[in-house]
Amino acid sequence: MKRRQEKWIQIGLIIATFVMVILRFLLNEKGRTNPDSIRFMRTADVFPVIDNTTTPLGYPLSLKFFTLFGFDEFWASKIVGLVAVAVILYFAWVKKFFWKETILTVGLFSFVSIFSYTMSEGLILPFVLLFMFVARQIIIDKIKGIKAYLYLTLILILLYNIRYPALFMMGGVFLFGVLKFRKHYGKTFIAAGITGMIFVVLYKFLFIDYFNEEYLDTFLEIGLHSTSKLLVELFQGLTTVFNPFIHIANPAGGIINVGIYGIGLLNIMLMIFVFLKNKLSETEFFYVFMGIIGVGCSYFIQYFYSVNPIDYRLMAPFSFPVWLVYFRKLYSIFGRLTYVITILSLMTGLLFTYLSKGNYLENRKEITKFLKSENLEKGPIKFFLKNEKELDKYQLAELISTVNPNVGITFKPSDTLKKNVLTQYKVLQKIKIDTNQFQ
Repeated sequence: MKRRQEKWIQIGLIIATFVMVILRFLLNEKGRTNPDSIRFMRTADVFPVIDNTTTPLGYPLSLKFFTLFGFDEFWASKIVGLVAVAVILYFAWVKKFFWKETILTVGLFSFVSIFSYTMSEGLILPFVLLFMFVARQIIIDKIKGIKAYLYLTLILILLYNIRYPALFMMGGVFLFGVLKFRKHYGKTFIAAGITGMIFVVLYKFLFIDYFNEEYLDTFLEIGLHSTSKLLVELFQGLTTVFNPFIHIANPAGGIINVGIYGIGLLNIMLMIFVFLKNKLSETEFFYVFMGIIGVGCSYFIQYFYSVNPIDYRLMAPFSFPVWLVYFRKLYSIFGRLTYVITILSLMTGLLFTYLSKGNYLENRKEITKFLKSENLEKGPIKFFLKNEKELDKYQLAELISTVNPNVGITFKPSDTLKKNVLTQYKVLQKIKIDTNQFQ
C-alpha cells in the first residue's frame, strides 16, 4: 500500500514538473530568454555559417535539429528543454539510477526554470547524469580497462561541446584520479582528464582561433573583479543555488533577500551536516567532489575571465549531482516526507510565476505583426542600444529574436537610419507589449 502511494506521489510530481516547465515560459513576457538566447538562436539559424565561438555548437545544433521538423528556433529550444527532462527521468528509471532522487531534483523550481530557459544548461543535464552513471560503473568496477577510459573521455568531450565549463569537470576527474591513485580506477580517471584537456587545447587552436583569433584577448583580463565583490557574489550565488524554494534574489535588495539567503545558508549547513553524519560511498564522494571543484573553478575563473556571477543556472551542472546525493541521504532519514521539499518548491514556483506573469503568446503575436508590416520576419535584423546596460531594451530584442532569430546588436547611432535596424521607439510606437516586470 505504501509503495503504491509513493508511486502516485512520483507520478504526480513528474506531471507537475512538465506542466510547470511549460507554464514557466508561456507566462513570461519574452518566453524565458536572455541576451545569450539571442546568440544561440541566431547561431542555429545561420548554421553552417559560424558567426561566433563564444559558446560551443552543441546547443545551437540541437535547436537546428528540431527546426528540421518545422519548428522555429524558439519553439525548438522549448522542445529541447522538455525532452531533456524526459530523457533524465527515463534514464534514471531504466537504469534504476537515483530514480527517486532524480524526480525530487528535476522538480525543484530552480531546475524547472533551467529547463524552460532558451539556454544550454537544460541540454547538458542529461549528459551530466550519463557522466555520473559512467563514472559510477568505473568506480564499482563494472566497466574496466580501455573501455572505461574511452567512455569517460568521450562523455567529457561531449560535455565540453555543450558548455565550456565542462573543462572544470575534466580537471575534477583528473584530480579525483590523483586523489585515488592507488584505487583500481585512479589511472583511468587521470588519463581521461588529461585527454579531455588535450582536446580543449586542440579545440582552441583548430576551431576557436580559426573563426576568431581575438577570442581570448577579448575575454581575458587579469584582475577583472575585486575579491571583496566576488566573495559577496559567491555567498549570494551559493545560497540561492541551494535554496530549494526560491533561486532568485530581489535585485532591489530588501528584507526578503535576508530570508532567501538565510534559507539557502541553513540548507547548505544541513547538507554539510548530513554528508558528514552519513558516510558517503566512494561514488557519492566523487559526485560531491565534482560539485565542489565546479563551484571553486567557477569562482576563481572570474578573476581573469568575463563571466556572469555565480547563480543557479551557471552552477546547474555542478549542483545537480550534489542535490541527488543530498536527497538520497534525506530520503534514508525521512523517507517519503522528503517529497514535501519538492512539492513546496513547485508550489512556490507556481506562486512566483503567477505573480510575475506575462503573456508570451500575445507578445509574440504583436511582434510577428510588427515584423511582417516592416518586411523583417526573415533576414538579418539589428537592434540599437546606447550601451550594454540598457537591460530593459535588451528584453525587447530578446522578444524579437523569438520570432526572427537572426538578431544582432549595434551600438552605432548612425545605423538607426537603416531599415533593418530597430530601436525601442520604432517598435513601441506601432505595437503594445505586455509591460509586466520582466523575469
